[in-house]
Amino acid sequence: MNIPYRQIRAVHTDTSITVYQAYDPAIAEPAVAAQRFVPPFKRERMTWIKPSFLWMMYRCGWAAKPGQTRVLAVDITRAGFAWALQHACLSHPEPGADAAEWKERLRASPVRVQWDPERDPHHNALPYRSIQVGLSGEAVTRYLDEWITRITDVTGMVHDVHRALRAGRDVTALLPRERPYPLPADLARAVGADGGPRPDQ
Repeated sequence: MNIPYRQIRAVHTDTSITVYQAYDPAIAEPAVAAQRFVPPFKRERMTWIKPSFLWMMYRCGWAAKPGQTRVLAVDITRAGFAWALQHACLSHPEPGADAAEWKERLRASPVRVQWDPERDPHHNALPYRSIQVGLSGEAVTRYLDEWITRITDVTGMVHDVHRALRAGRDVTALLPRERPYPLPADLARAVGADGGPRPDQ
């Protein structure tokens, strides 16, 4: 299957998209109990949401890295996710972009978008990208107070998949069923997503 170089893939419904975050139990447990992020979560800090389960596993080391031992699946509204992409700026300018214009947009935007190499279950880089969305300022407030519809602790599932992986099993069927996330053309342009093959490097 020819996967586009920059494509959002996620678990999603007609109204929601699932993103992942990993935290220490001191943050994760109150969040699950309240079904919203509460102190000691800090609203003032940028928070990154990741639709790719395997990229989250790469980032948190299958829930083994300090401060990232609890993995949360956070369901947010598609309307909220669209707002984030509409107000985003790429963390790095596209080739040929006006540097001054990009810097000004970066300064003014409450959302950062990065496209990092997608990962397989063994953390190997794949030849296409996965989106990471960084929220700050107004975007964090909207995320915390408006967009979240459910927070689920999936750490047990993470450990189960990792055990199967270490045992040499094919874990494909155990992973969340992510599929291409539909983007209107304007949002795709805003975040540099594409529907074609990997560009020449």
